[in-house]
Amino acid sequence: MIEIDGSQYSGSGTIVRQSVMFSALTGTPVHITNARIKRPNPGLRAQHVQVVKAIGEVVNAKMEGVEIGSMGVTFEPGPLQTSRHYVWDIGSAGSTTMLALAVLPVLAFGGSKASVELIGGLFQDFAPSLFHLQYVMLPLLQRMGLEAEAHMERPGYVPAGHGILSLTVKLVNRPLRSLSLEEAGPVKRIWGISLSSHLDERRVSRRMAESARQALGEAGFHPEIEERSDTSSLQAGAALALFADCGEGVRLGADQAGALRRSAEAIGKFVTRQLLQDVKTGATLDRYAADQIIPFAALAEGESRFRIPAETDHVQTNAWLANTFLGAEVRVENCLLKIKGIGRFVSPGVDI
Repeated sequence: MIEIDGSQYSGSGTIVRQSVMFSALTGTPVHITNARIKRPNPGLRAQHVQVVKAIGEVVNAKMEGVEIGSMGVTFEPGPLQTSRHYVWDIGSAGSTTMLALAVLPVLAFGGSKASVELIGGLFQDFAPSLFHLQYVMLPLLQRMGLEAEAHMERPGYVPAGHGILSLTVKLVNRPLRSLSLEEAGPVKRIWGISLSSHLDERRVSRRMAESARQALGEAGFHPEIEERSDTSSLQAGAALALFADCGEGVRLGADQAGALRRSAEAIGKFVTRQLLQDVKTGATLDRYAADQIIPFAALAEGESRFRIPAETDHVQTNAWLANTFLGAEVRVENCLLKIKGIGRFVSPGVDI
């Protein structure tokens, strides 16, 4: 059994999610202590509980300490589940996208096509948005040999959640391919999606988009921003996502969700500023994809290389866990992220 101290590096829920995911992939039991100890509300939240339970369901795991507030988790993977359709409800506005990224490799190597319905939040702070998953992460993974599709059946926002994300994952029957993106080309296109639910009277979608257009125009860009109005959400909410296509195969993303006393104009300016900050670094992955790609590249055959905006504690966390569970070599040299994958086909629940 591998012992993981959750106070290391980011001290966040990332350690819980990635440890359980790697445990399921390698067939190696794991014991996690000090879960999320560096967060204002230490211990597992609803979204972390659901991640552990979801992965546990796929590999018939024995689990202890999987409850809200728990700071210690034991996870012992068993034989792979034969079911290939799942419905997982976080029960809060917790991130469905983080759940999707955690279960994605486990499902992909699970022997057959799988479909999942995830219920919870699709847009919130401190988690990737559905749009980032759809338009940045999944295209990257497709180039590495992992094919999946994500669709928004219903938006979900803080505080209630109730959004629905459908995820379809195709079978991977060989090691993933490495990917090298060391240089970003000039910006060819900036585009985005401005979404609001039940906020037409306040013109929130239009105001977020106009604010971003003005800020990007001042920087010399002419973005294409789609304005969407939704009435299916069970509560009012909003989100803006912007993307920059830079040269061949490089796409950076930035986004922000609506929040109490956060104006539409402030959202437009914030997302624009964040996107342009990453573009100016010459990065080939944005600040979110930089750490999210590591587990997948660690499984791949060969060395993957990416230029990242900065070496964050989440990058360090994922590098540590990829090395601990897989023996993958991950290093960052002057913002060049190098990941030497193990290049082996994995079968969840089977010790590699």
